[in-house]
Parts: sequence; structure tokens; C-alpha cells
Amino acid sequence: MSRSAGPILVTGATGFLGRALVERLAKDGYAVRAAVRIDRGGWPDGVRPVVVGDLSGSTDWSAALAGVDGVVHCAARAHVLKESAADPLAEFRRVNTDGAVALGRQAAKAGVRRLIFISSIGVNGGETRGRPFAAADEPAPHSPYAVSKLEAEQGLAVVAAATGLEVVVIRPPLVTGPDPNGNLATLRSAIRRGLPLPFGLVTANRRDLVSLDVLCDLIETCIRHPAAAGHTFLVSDGAPVSTRRLLEDIGAMDGRTPRLLPVPPGLLSMLLGALGKTSLRSQLLGDLEVDIAATRDTLGWTPSPRAASFRRTGE
Repeated sequence: MSRSAGPILVTGATGFLGRALVERLAKDGYAVRAAVRIDRGGWPDGVRPVVVGDLSGSTDWSAALAGVDGVVHCAARAHVLKESAADPLAEFRRVNTDGAVALGRQAAKAGVRRLIFISSIGVNGGETRGRPFAAADEPAPHSPYAVSKLEAEQGLAVVAAATGLEVVVIRPPLVTGPDPNGNLATLRSAIRRGLPLPFGLVTANRRDLVSLDVLCDLIETCIRHPAAAGHTFLVSDGAPVSTRRLLEDIGAMDGRTPRLLPVPPGLLSMLLGALGKTSLRSQLLGDLEVDIAATRDTLGWTPSPRAASFRRTGE
């Protein structure tokens, strides 16, 4: 897929990843179409916004897809810190699974050549124990969100087999960068407020992250690389960090040193387990390592240094 083959449609274009990707592609000379629920303006030169409304299996993508050569599907239901849905899995499926598969079907019908689906490392599982996750591993989704992403991958594979649409799947771990969402935003707020955090001794766990810079670079590579079609790629910055290091990096964004209390990890694990916070315990104390060797080998691609994790994209 060449840069001049046609516009690239980016869904979720006002989101954390979508906005950064739109800016990156526009800067690199692509014609970009930005799919949004509401157009608030402020787009870079070369970007055309298209309002598509809410994402579901009934979303009409016809105007957004007309003449498009490639799609990067970033839009998703994610970062739900206070769940309000009576059936969370059904809501995740409505948006993340049904919405993605419907987009794939309509993209194929519109003559789109390639669709890049931003999935989640959660499809592999929630924690590694001595061996990093690999793309070829048997999926073990650990949350309703991850289940919906796996089912979207499977649905898009069916579309690809039936239509010839080139589908590329990327499964990122936690994405870092300026103004982060979800739990990273909560931690950043706590550090800004000077709140004590009990993670001063959590230095031995290993968690792979991916910066916006690195993830956008891989997506752009997958847009144009002929060998990307039909593959699932794992991605990371290539240098796992401990929870303590992660908090120190977050604090550095604002020139702050986090207040980290020396609480033994074993005690923290017991307390979180007693409170029923097993998922949070895994995220804060466990390992999540990612093997990106297949991504490197297939695409001839390598991540930029991890030092870019919390810098603004393009700096």
C-alpha cells in the first residue's frame, strides 16, 4: 500500500491514540480522513473530518469510506473506570465487536484494500509468568473488554477470508504519552496532588509499555508494508519497567517526584487480594512482558528508544 494510493481513514480520531495518529500521518504527507462522533474542528492541514456518530453494528460508514485506500480502526469502548452498564460484556460487544465487524464488511464492499485493527494485549491475557506473550499464543482474554476485542479479531478474519480485505491486527499493551487516559490519568493526578503511593518497593516486576510515538510508527509501517497483511503483531517499547519506574516516569512529565512509600509487595498483594482487587493486583504488582520478535522480523521494524514514552508525539 503506497502513501499516494488514497486517503487513510482513522476512526476514533479524537481519542488518545487516534488524535496522535491523525497528526502523525498528516505530518508525513498522507491524506487523512478523520471519523468522529462530533466534529469540534482544529484539524491539521490535509485532514478531512467525517461525522459518523456512535459506533455499533448499525453505523453507516459509506461517506467516510468513499475512495479510501486504508482504514485504521482505533475507536473502541475502553477505560471504563466506573462501569454503569447492566451487562458490561454486551456493551463492549456492541461497540468493539459488532462495530468493528460492520466496519470491516462495509470497508470491503467499498473497495478498501487494508484495515488495521487496534486490538489489545489483553487478548493474550492479563499477566505473564516467566515467558513473554507472543502473537501465536492461544488467546486467554481476561476481561469483558479483551473478550470483545478477540471476538472482533475473529469476525474480521471471517470478513477477510470472504472478501479479500487485508486485515492487520495490532495488540498494544498500556499506551503511554501526554494526557493519558484511564488508570495512568488517575496515577498522574495522585502524583500531582502529592498523595503517598505504596509502591516504593515494587521494583522487581516487569511490565512492557508502548509509547504513542512507537505505536504510531508501527501503525504507519503496517499501512504501507506489503508483508503486514493477514498478520497479528504485538508491540512494545522494547524495555519493560517496574511499577516504581513507571510512576517516576509519570511524575517526570510534570517535574514531580512521586511520594512512594516502602510497603512490601507481599503485603500489598495480600491487601489487594482481601479487597477482591485481583485485576488491580496483577496490573500493579505482576509482570506483563511482550515478545515483539515476530513483529521485528516480519516488518523489518524496530521501536524507537523507550525514553520517548512520556514525551509529546513529534517532539
